[in-house]
Amino acid sequence: MVLLLIAHGSRDPRHAATVAALRQAVAGRRPGLRVEVGFLDFCAPSVPRVLERLAAEGVGEVVAVPLLLTRAFHAKADIPAVLAGATARLPGLTVHQAPVLGPSSLLTNALERRLRQAGVRDADRSSTGVVLASAGSSDPEAIAVIAEIAREWRHASGWCAVRPAFASASTSTSFPRTEDAVRALRRAEGVRRVAVAPYVLAPGRLPDRIAAGARGADFVADVLGPAPEVAALVLRRYGEAARVAPRLAVAATG
Repeated sequence: MVLLLIAHGSRDPRHAATVAALRQAVAGRRPGLRVEVGFLDFCAPSVPRVLERLAAEGVGEVVAVPLLLTRAFHAKADIPAVLAGATARLPGLTVHQAPVLGPSSLLTNALERRLRQAGVRDADRSSTGVVLASAGSSDPEAIAVIAEIAREWRHASGWCAVRPAFASASTSTSFPRTEDAVRALRRAEGVRRVAVAPYVLAPGRLPDRIAAGARGADFVADVLGPAPEVAALVLRRYGEAARVAPRLAVAATG
């Protein structure tokens, strides 16, 4: 069985480079597991092209893990449509779509790692407010998930405050942009430092917008990228889908 990482893609070359680093981190954790990458847009190779190549090589089963942090439009519509279209032309290939990566405690652990790397000290938690900065979505379910992650992280971590923020202009106006959240935390009681934690996997246009909005913060963490926790989570999602796959095959033939 082959693990296919499905990334969104970007015109920014840093995006593909970060995805490649994540692929390497995943493969390094599971020697012997073949790990491929396909992109939905902008970058090569495309998901259909990767699947065509795998089918030509005689691969029979693939687990596709979306490199997405929330279950929004790409996970609900784009990826299933791309996979269905490709497999319809490749009758010898079965593709199992795994769940998206988030939410997961491993992702909040990765956020903590990036904040420490940015210079935030554990001793300052009680006086530090964190902006959980997502790329954003027009999907209400995805927006609600980000808000819930912020609430749970604040409750479990000891940060003075954790506030969600969004880079995308299409996001509901009930949540602020990064710069709005930074200003609000500056005014919040008990907050002496403000840190911005981008809840995004790879660089690109929207992560750059997050970084621009974070200029008033004391600390700005890097994107999650190939953090060890992210690589471990990818393999967890792969394992979940791979365990279900045999049962699906039995049900289909039974």
